[in-house]
Formats: sequence, C-alpha cells, structure tokens
Amino acid sequence: MKVFDQVQAAAAYIQTQLDSSAEMGLVLGTGLSGVINVMEDVKRIPYASIPHFPVSTVKGHDGFLVYGTFHGVAVLAMQGRFHYYEGYSMQELTLPVRVFEALGIKKLIITNVSGGLNSDYEAGDIVLVKDHINLHAGNPLRGLSDERLGPRFPDMIDAYDPDLRQMCKEVAATINQAIHEGVYVGLQGPNLETPAEYRFMKLIGGDIVGMSTVPEVIVARQIGLQVCVLSCVSNVASDADNIEKTNIDEVIAVAEVAGKKLEKLLYALMPSL
Repeated sequence: MKVFDQVQAAAAYIQTQLDSSAEMGLVLGTGLSGVINVMEDVKRIPYASIPHFPVSTVKGHDGFLVYGTFHGVAVLAMQGRFHYYEGYSMQELTLPVRVFEALGIKKLIITNVSGGLNSDYEAGDIVLVKDHINLHAGNPLRGLSDERLGPRFPDMIDAYDPDLRQMCKEVAATINQAIHEGVYVGLQGPNLETPAEYRFMKLIGGDIVGMSTVPEVIVARQIGLQVCVLSCVSNVASDADNIEKTNIDEVIAVAEVAGKKLEKLLYALMPSL
C-alpha cells in the first residue's frame, strides 16, 4: 500500500475514536510521558490498534496516541515515538507526522532527550532547537514522488519555525524558565557516541545530539507543518577527554526531572500557540 493510502487509513481510524479534532500535535520523547498527567479530558488510543502505525519498542515510550486538552487547547500527543534504530524505515517512523497533518493539525511541538555538546549546558537544561545537522543514513523522502505527500524537494530554511521559537522564548521569560537555543545533531543510534565523534560534532557546530527528531522535522517541513522542538539535556559531553559513562536508565531519570520544567513551559505555551 502506498504511503498516502496508509496515512488516510490511519487518520480515518483515529477520527472514529475521537469526538472532536485537535488543534496541536505533540511528540513526547524518552521519559517525557509525564506531560500527559497535566492534560485534561484524556483519551488513549494504543498504537497497535491504529492501521499501519509502528509500535514503540524502547523503554520510556509508552505507545499511545493521546487526545486531551492543555489549558483548553485540544492536543493530539504521541506518548512515545519511533526511531530508525528500532528497525523501522524512515517512512514508517515518520508516518504519524503525516497523519497529524491529515487530521487537520497545522502546528507540531516535538520533544526529545539529547546529549549536551555545549559547555554552557547542564544536565536537565531545556534547549530550543533552532537548526539541525542531519547525519542519519537515510531520508524519509527517499523514493517518494507522490505529490499528494508534498513537494519532492522541500526547502529546509526556517524548518524550525521562527515565529514559534520567538513565542516560546517570550513565554519562557514570563514564567522565569531558562532555556538555551542551539543546533541539534541527528544520528541513527542506538549506540552512544565515541569521544572522537563528540569532538567532530562540536567542530561542525552542534550543541546537542540525539537519535530522533530530524526525520520528523523533514517530513513536517514537506507537508507544511509549523514545528517547534524542545530538547531536554540528559548529560553533557563538552569535554571529550573526560566523558562520564551513562545508560538508558540514567537518561530516563534525568528526563523525568527535566520533564517537570517542560510540563510547565508547555502548559504556559499552548494558549499562545
């Protein structure tokens, strides 16, 4: 089945499960599902029940599409995302972004957990992504020439919507929430990086590094969604010669703490969006 038809089938099923439409899309990264706890009128749809949807296989990703309201704003949230390293194709892992657009959503907030490269960052900090460097092996637009999915050669300038970024900075200031602004380096994972790779990513201008987000942003740009990306820094490797070893449990623990900051920011941000 063609990607367009998969998107339509998934969107049609989701519509049968909801009583109303959502205004905003939200993707929740590793350990950040606690954001759902501050939503109201929550309804969960298991990924496994949605036609053509992948299923989460990573710890910290619960595997539900969640409808609810933030400060009166109707939101459709992915409680857990998909990654290339799980074995999914780039087209499979980005299918939910296309489904958001098919459901009428125009704005998308993506969250993730990242490793810090910038020496100004600390574990638990929030970074507003302003640009990315794509070091993934594949591209979600590869092989697709169906104009119903958007232009084949989308422009990536302002992929991280300037208006949404400015709005996010203004809202963060009103609630006294400190945030950085930086460049995200996207890798396919799942292994963490070597010291030489950390040096390389800093050299080419990276501030944070992670294993998601970039494919989703590429597709969002192709289909005309406005995108805002907020990243929680789990650990900092600004000094490649003195990197502390880490594991997924430690990443999730930091993400859950930083997630409290993210909850506060999102709650304040939604009415403005």
